[in-house]
Amino acid sequence: MTQVKICGVQDPLHAEAAAHAGADAIGLVFAPSKRQVSIEKARDISSAVPKHVKKVGVFVNTDPEELVRIKEEVGLDFVQLHGDETPEFCRHLSIPYIKALSITTEQDLKKLEQYEADYMLLDSGNGPARGGNGTTFDWSLLKQISIDPSQFILAGGLHEENVQEAIEQTNPTMVDVSSGVETNSVKDPKKIKQFIERVKERS
Repeated sequence: MTQVKICGVQDPLHAEAAAHAGADAIGLVFAPSKRQVSIEKARDISSAVPKHVKKVGVFVNTDPEELVRIKEEVGLDFVQLHGDETPEFCRHLSIPYIKALSITTEQDLKKLEQYEADYMLLDSGNGPARGGNGTTFDWSLLKQISIDPSQFILAGGLHEENVQEAIEQTNPTMVDVSSGVETNSVKDPKKIKQFIERVKERS
């Protein structure tokens, strides 16, 4: 069954709503972003969800020591690397990690084989931010490569109306959504519930 990660959670109540609706993971953004949270707020959010819901911290070009420190302080299960972290940088990490890649062309997919991450998250390369731009990429590009579905997370522009097609075309182990479950840039418990229901229907 396809899992669901609700990313960019900023409020413990929204984290609780996601967990209650059946989310498998939540994402806490520590990188500069309109969804960025402090360590204190992240701890509150993390403690609001059951242990079976994975807590993922989203970072951009953060020092390894800082990654470990925040992971321990907040109780993260994974760190998600959304910056220019090299394969060598990642090989020296002592903690579980997800490497995010922005996909615009087939050439971008060649970076996949360079990393030995617990999961690879493929996101849209379109937009000003590193992730969270609310746009999809060309899913048909994935037909050109061999990717282990059990290690593949799909992100970028997903919402209730397109997520079933996305799963059918790409077969990810998890789908990652942020703006697609928001109203006026704030997480919407109703949209979170509807999104998760649509994913689980397809699965």
